[in-house]
Amino acid sequence: MSNLSGKKKAAVLLITLGPEISAEIFKHLSEEEIEELTLEIANARKISSEEREKIIDEFGEMCLAQEYISSGGIDYAKQILERALGSQKAVDIIGRLTASLQVKPFDFVRKADPHQILNFLSNEHPQTIALVLSFLEPEQASIVLSGLPPEKQSEITKRIATMDRTSPEVIREIEEILEQKLSSMSNEDYTNAGGIDVIVDIINKVDRGTEKSIFESLEVDDPELTEEIRRKMFVFEDVINLDNQSIQRIIREVTNQELSMALKVASEEVSEKIFKNMSKRQADLIKEEMEFMGPVRLRDIEEAQQKIVNLIRKLEETGEIIIARGGGGDEIVV
Repeated sequence: MSNLSGKKKAAVLLITLGPEISAEIFKHLSEEEIEELTLEIANARKISSEEREKIIDEFGEMCLAQEYISSGGIDYAKQILERALGSQKAVDIIGRLTASLQVKPFDFVRKADPHQILNFLSNEHPQTIALVLSFLEPEQASIVLSGLPPEKQSEITKRIATMDRTSPEVIREIEEILEQKLSSMSNEDYTNAGGIDVIVDIINKVDRGTEKSIFESLEVDDPELTEEIRRKMFVFEDVINLDNQSIQRIIREVTNQELSMALKVASEEVSEKIFKNMSKRQADLIKEEMEFMGPVRLRDIEEAQQKIVNLIRKLEETGEIIIARGGGGDEIVV
C-alpha cells in the first residue's frame, strides 16, 4: 500500500465511508481540496477489501495519535501508542505524523475557562490578545472580547481581521511569555492566524451590545474593513436559524423570481424552511419556476441571495426582527 499517495488513501476512505458522511467531511474542506479529492475519487481504481481495511486502520491510528498529541504532546502520544500497539508500531505512526500533524498553538489556553483567559490576557498588548483569540474557539474568544474595555474591543477586532500569517518563532515567544505548555511544532512553515473569517465567527457569538460597540468604533477607524466584516456576519444559509415569523416577514418583501433564483442551489433544509412559511400555491409556483429556469450564472444566484441577506440586516437594524446572538439567550422575534 506504500505506492498509494495521501490523496488516494483519502479518496478510498471517502468512498468507503459513503456519500452522506463524505458530504459532511467536504463541508470542512477548501474548494481546492474538494476538487483534488473529487478527481481522485473519479479516477480511483478497484481497491481490495484488504487494502480498504488497512487504510481505515491507518486513519484510525492517525486520529488516535492526534488526540494523544493534543492531550500531552508527541512524547505522551508515543508512550500511549507503545503500550497499545507496541514499540515499533508506535514509532511508525509517530514517524508518519511528524511531518504532517501539527498541534494547534495555544491548545492549553483553549481548555481553560474563558473568564480565566480574560483575566490572564486583559493586561497584555492588543496584538498578543489578538493572536491568542484567533486560535481560541469562537465561543471562548467572544466571551473574552466582550469582557474587554470598548476601546480595546475595536482595536483587537481590527488586528484579528487584518492578521495574515504569524511565524512559528513569534508564536513560540508568546507561548513562553505566557508560560503555556504546548506541543512542539514540527513544521516551520508560517502558521495562519486571524483573518476576516476568524473575527466574523467571534463577533457572531458576542452579545448585541458588544457587537454594536465594536462596529461603531471600527467604522470610524476603518469603514471598508467594517463593511467587509458586516457582509460575512450573516450568510444566506443562516436563514435556517430564523423563526417562522421572521421568514414570513422576509418573504413579503421579495419577489417569487428573486426567491427562485436564491433557492436554486440552496440546501434542501433551507428550501424547506422557506417553503413551509408560504402558501402551497406560492411554493408550487416557485418550485416550477426553479425547474424550468435552466442553467443560471452563479453570480446571479449570489446576487439574489445577497439581496435577501441585505434585507435581513436592514430589518434587524430597524428592529423589525432580532437575530439571536451569543452571550444572552436572545430569541428571534418580530
